[in-house]
Amino acid sequence: MIARYQTEEMRALWSEASRYRTWARVEAYALEAWEALGEVPKGTAARLLQALEEKPLDERFALRVAELEEVTRHDLVAFTRALVEWTGDEEVARYLHLGLTSSDIVDTAQNFLLKEALGLVLEELKGVEEALKALALRYKKTPAIGRTHGVHAEPTSFGLRFLSFFSAFLRDEERLKRAREGIGVAMLSGSVGNYAHVPPEVEAHVARRLGLVPEPISTQVVPRDRHAEVLAALALLGGNLERVAVELRHLQRTEVLEAQEPFREGQTGSSSMPHKKNPVGLENLTGMARLLRGYLGPALENIALWHERDIAHSSVERVVLPDATTLAHYALRRLKGILEGLVVFEDRIRANLDLTRGLVYSQRVLNALIAHGLPRDRAYALVQRNALKSWEEGVSFRELLERDPENPLKGEALAALFDPGYYLRHVDAIYARFGL
Repeated sequence: MIARYQTEEMRALWSEASRYRTWARVEAYALEAWEALGEVPKGTAARLLQALEEKPLDERFALRVAELEEVTRHDLVAFTRALVEWTGDEEVARYLHLGLTSSDIVDTAQNFLLKEALGLVLEELKGVEEALKALALRYKKTPAIGRTHGVHAEPTSFGLRFLSFFSAFLRDEERLKRAREGIGVAMLSGSVGNYAHVPPEVEAHVARRLGLVPEPISTQVVPRDRHAEVLAALALLGGNLERVAVELRHLQRTEVLEAQEPFREGQTGSSSMPHKKNPVGLENLTGMARLLRGYLGPALENIALWHERDIAHSSVERVVLPDATTLAHYALRRLKGILEGLVVFEDRIRANLDLTRGLVYSQRVLNALIAHGLPRDRAYALVQRNALKSWEEGVSFRELLERDPENPLKGEALAALFDPGYYLRHVDAIYARFGL
């Protein structure tokens, strides 16, 4: 991921040095298991772990691996050679990578890092949920116009839209948790997944040490539907990020202007038009969502590999796994900042509610006429006739109904139908479903 869209936490997690430190842990834990089985001299793993603690693998180590890979054309071989150089321990060198194949190390470490990355994403998601919950509660009883097809429909609660977003992100949280659990597997099963050269006990020990569980059945790799599930959860998260962004972008339009993303001191909206306050953060989130969806396609194609393994998936995952998790983390953090600083113009909300001169109460008038005894067709024609006249002449819908001789509802009975509070009477029940 380019530096512009990195977060510090994800940059550190997905760095080359971090990846190699995780590879080294897998190798060391495998040595521990071999020691327990009596195949490796006692203390070998402890010396490796001590060496790694005293001299942590850093960017210099990563550069050395890159140098060796220029010769070996194989990253794991370059890594093991660099690790032997780094520790200078001949006993470790003798038993390092015993019975293992490259994917045992790479897949197990990658899954560990993915699980950690999803943990960071989930932590950031919590902040977004809290910001949405706060907005939902703040504007719970604020009447606003609801829109369908972009056209004014009926009054609703301004807070309900934030509660709806909150609900969607709760579903994202559950999907991400399932994906995190699904990817939390270790695999040390050898060249074709049959444990011919490394017994299941080694895999079980490494898994336990890393907080993972053994993959029930692998080939030379962990099945890639697990990784696709991660990308699918992140793609759906992106969809919900865009849903929020698009709604708030619409609310910031000059003609609407019910809400606006934060505009900080010193910020400029346009290089040529000094008056502009553009929803650049929200537009950025729309772009982020497109990327998150785009990463899913290659992950789905990675599921079908040749026989026990090919490496068609490898180049894809080097890009999409770090990028997708990093982008999700960045996007959630940016959305949280926007929500926490969101400017809401309640006077504009009230003005937009009245913009159509009462037309948005047409369904309630229709239902009241039917309840009064008019046939539905006749009631509908009466309401529609006056509604269209209100549109065409710019006259109050309620006034036209008052003057219509065929309308039996007049005065206070008619005025009561134009109360926006009627449309909020079940809002408490909706919020109660979320314990709010």
